[in-house]
Amino acid sequence: MKAVVLLSGGMDSTVAFYEILRSHEVVAALSFDYGSKHNACEIPFARLHAERAGVPHQTIPLDFINQHFTSDLLKSGGDIPDGHYAEENMKRTVVPFRNGIMLAIACGFAESKEAQALAIAAHSGDHAIYPDCREPFMQGMADAMREGTYEKIELLRPFIDMDKTGIARRGAELGIDFAETWSCYKGGDIHCGTCGTCVERREAFMLAGLEDPTKYFATPELPKL
Repeated sequence: MKAVVLLSGGMDSTVAFYEILRSHEVVAALSFDYGSKHNACEIPFARLHAERAGVPHQTIPLDFINQHFTSDLLKSGGDIPDGHYAEENMKRTVVPFRNGIMLAIACGFAESKEAQALAIAAHSGDHAIYPDCREPFMQGMADAMREGTYEKIELLRPFIDMDKTGIARRGAELGIDFAETWSCYKGGDIHCGTCGTCVERREAFMLAGLEDPTKYFATPELPKL
């Protein structure tokens, strides 16, 4: 089956990209530049992995999100909060309906590429604060994509029941160099080590029993929740 993979350049999507490569003909890897503080850090890694695998890479700009949406994840928003994803303040990093918008665009892109499937790396760890990562939402989008396309596009979500620790383990099994991925929401030259996604990244490697190849600005004790 021909598939398009949403590839941001982060840990999850990179592992999903290599996972889908094992079982499908990946005809394109798709990134979105929507004005997040870390897009410029992530997308080069997405391009790197796609080119290494011989898969065409496409970045679609979504400038309107940065201009009109409210989220501290965006360049137009406030400072990225520190702490664990389970904390209430992390909701400030939610970009309203981001996955809905991106999946709708990616679905049209996939059908234009004569693909029959679209893969996204949404996982169980995202569910706490991101309503558009939860399986009821994904199922609704899957139904809409299937019913709204001639190709009956299938939404692949291989990690929907897996947490970040499981994804780290799977990536290690696939031989992925996680130093060639980006997580930190703050952007910058190196990972901050304290924002929600850095905390989740550090925690995942620790719980998976894997060496973390990431360079962090700071590595304080991980929050206990």
